[in-house]
Amino acid sequence: MDYIKEFESYVSEAPSAITLGKFDGLHRGHQKLIHKICEYKKEYGATSIVFAFNMIPFFEKQGMIRRGIMTNEERKERLENIVDVLVECPFDEKVSHIAAEDFIEKVLVGIFHAKYIVVGTDFRFGYQKRGDVHMLAAFAEKYGYELTIVEKEMYGDREISSTYIKEELLKGNIESVNEMLGYSYMIHGTVEYGKQLGRTLGFPTMNVHPSDEKLLPPKGVYMDSVRLDGRWYHGIGNIGVKPTVTEEKRMLVETYLFEYSGNAYGKQVQIELHKFKRSEQKFASVDEMKDQVGQDISYAKEYFKNFLTQ
Repeated sequence: MDYIKEFESYVSEAPSAITLGKFDGLHRGHQKLIHKICEYKKEYGATSIVFAFNMIPFFEKQGMIRRGIMTNEERKERLENIVDVLVECPFDEKVSHIAAEDFIEKVLVGIFHAKYIVVGTDFRFGYQKRGDVHMLAAFAEKYGYELTIVEKEMYGDREISSTYIKEELLKGNIESVNEMLGYSYMIHGTVEYGKQLGRTLGFPTMNVHPSDEKLLPPKGVYMDSVRLDGRWYHGIGNIGVKPTVTEEKRMLVETYLFEYSGNAYGKQVQIELHKFKRSEQKFASVDEMKDQVGQDISYAKEYFKNFLTQ
């Protein structure tokens, strides 16, 4: 997959099938769009392109940190070997001021040679969001592309959207989040050196500091799985600041893996969350914490027994 951050650097003359949006999470609704451009690639040989607006510059201008369901790097990794090109377009001053028709003529057709444009029903683009699916349809014949408008995917009686997923994530409803994503919510990071307290208590853990751009569920204990050295391990993890043993207030994902005994320091891991168990708490003593963690581990092992037989 080719990965570009400035759309002007795209140089191919081949016709393309392109889908556009923020693509935060690459949820089931996004997957319908991506599946469609891949169909056009298979049927007509068009280059499949995901054009993702990177909203970080916009939030930085407002003095805010953009926290999303997935980081840009996670999105890139998830799309590898699925599409031909991922464009991560910074939504900066220049891009936000491109007139809607200019975006169609100069960017979609002029640069990407779009023959097939695939968008959701609520897609907006161009200066002051003046462009929409109706404008794309109106200019299709003039600029020689075919427009496909994909209906929203539903979860219950609500449309699946990044906003809805974020609402559920902040409530700790991980199972609903995973249903809407179509895969397990994940956290990527590097295993850090810690105080090794867990090792002395009989359950050695690995600590990962999540990206500041990552939206996290409530602090607490979760059933999780960790991909390490190409293999998946089941475990139980805590997202939070470890109030019983430190005053640092630094957010960490601390995970105990049931069947791993190696040295993971400095390694990249992928953590997938499956189910929320309880909120993070400050215990009166380390012994009290140890007792509760023992109960959590027993619960998690039983959970994964059932999980694997479903």
